[in-house]
Amino acid sequence: MALDVAIVGEINLDLILYGLPQLMPLERELLANDFRMTLGSSSAILAHNLAALGTRVGFATCVGTDAMGKLALEYLDDRAVDLSRVVRTRTGTSTGITLLLPHGKERHILTYPGTMFELRYSDLDLDYLKSARHFHLSSLYLHRGLLPDVPRLFREMKAAGLTTSLDTNDDPDDRWTGLDELFPYVDIFLPNQREACQIAGTDDVQDAIERLSHRVPTLVVKLGPQGALLRQGTHQIKADGKTVDVVDTVGAGDSFDSGFLHKFVHGSQLEECLQFANRTAAYSTTRAGGVEAFRDSERLQAFLA
Repeated sequence: MALDVAIVGEINLDLILYGLPQLMPLERELLANDFRMTLGSSSAILAHNLAALGTRVGFATCVGTDAMGKLALEYLDDRAVDLSRVVRTRTGTSTGITLLLPHGKERHILTYPGTMFELRYSDLDLDYLKSARHFHLSSLYLHRGLLPDVPRLFREMKAAGLTTSLDTNDDPDDRWTGLDELFPYVDIFLPNQREACQIAGTDDVQDAIERLSHRVPTLVVKLGPQGALLRQGTHQIKADGKTVDVVDTVGAGDSFDSGFLHKFVHGSQLEECLQFANRTAAYSTTRAGGVEAFRDSERLQAFLA
């Protein structure tokens, strides 16, 4: 399959428990009022939703030999994501799992990384990745085994003529290191508002945008319900968010990325990419989990139309 986008990233399942208190006492049995199990992890959600939009996606990851890993891959296979370069762990480590506890606009996120930490540069088929038109990496700081070689990986992709994008997602250690070496090879940087402020070392999002816009050619900052802002040099575009009946916001940022990259690799103008990304992000929130809305193809096409 000729690839539009090659993604290197992590994969796990999300377990989502609704209705639990934000402050949870010890030694009490707390009862949720609803539960979902679905595909998790930023990279896998992006791969799934990007393929659901009609982009040809290849996904390289490390997965366990357990039932959770098999189920997670089935979600991607259902959307014809090319999984031919997925590697299985050689250590017996199980596939990771994330427990999400939504509390209105905020949520607890508890993750067992599992095989997330095991993917290494030597596991990647560089010729395969270079066969795509665009390269993307998500969850930078969850790739402990790959992290030292990520700048080298991006440099290889740029030298092969690919455009590139990065979504760091959160840094569990809150250090945000290594970006100075990586940014010269990143064409599109896709942080959310909090991540942009953390990386730029400021509490003011406009100040963060100003600082980061000097470090990457195209900066796209996700602003949640307020939409998103794109900065390219001194040129700035703002697109308002879309109003929908929100079920939960799990995976909304990754769904934003899928909409933006889908339009970008098919040659759309940046303003159209931004507006379409806001629509896919909003659509994601209408079902529980990051991919469930995108599994209904007819509903997806009707919403986007």
